[in-house]
Amino acid sequence: MKVTRRQFLIGGTACTIIPVLNVTAEDESSRNFAMVYDQSKCIGCERCEQACRETNDIPASYSRLEIIRTGPFGEGEDRHYRFDRSSCVHCETAPCISVCPTGAPYRDKDGIVAIHQERCVGCKYCVAACPSKVRHLNPVTKVIDKCDFCRTSKLAKGELPACVEVCPTKALVFGDLNDHNSEIVQLLRHKQTFRDKMYLGTRPKLYKIPHGRGEVI
Repeated sequence: MKVTRRQFLIGGTACTIIPVLNVTAEDESSRNFAMVYDQSKCIGCERCEQACRETNDIPASYSRLEIIRTGPFGEGEDRHYRFDRSSCVHCETAPCISVCPTGAPYRDKDGIVAIHQERCVGCKYCVAACPSKVRHLNPVTKVIDKCDFCRTSKLAKGELPACVEVCPTKALVFGDLNDHNSEIVQLLRHKQTFRDKMYLGTRPKLYKIPHGRGEVI
């Protein structure tokens, strides 16, 4: 299906230059983790999905992240696919937190939207409220699960999220938005990026570098 430029812009996926981050001295006392996904570098190998399952012990039929393939586009030597990442975007104003009756979802000190598993009753209010539709009920633990940037499985050990570590094309960059010298801040200052569904006002923190061929076809 062809998408006009107007439809693209209305859909909230318009490419924007991220403004230089205005971080005060007080803000620098804490971290604010985010991720950049470069659509132009992703080759759809799905190693990130597999690494996520293995690292976080996710059942085979479930996933904290998904690489979505569309296409093919073009013909002959120009034939190609496009890829996109679907996962928690760690909204700064997260609907999942506000709707939960037990206070299970929360934002940690590093800006990651996490879940108090012991508080989750599996009511799925957060699943319904999630703008990105990336939450699921883990059939083993019976609590809601979703991407937490490998908060306990990797970050707690001083390691990068599993998906970032295994990506063969370096399509993922993870880091602290409050660190002026971090790779992610430098990337956001110099690359054209966009965030999905910005019109909702939830301030997602999964930035995307668009396909080199552009989204409007």
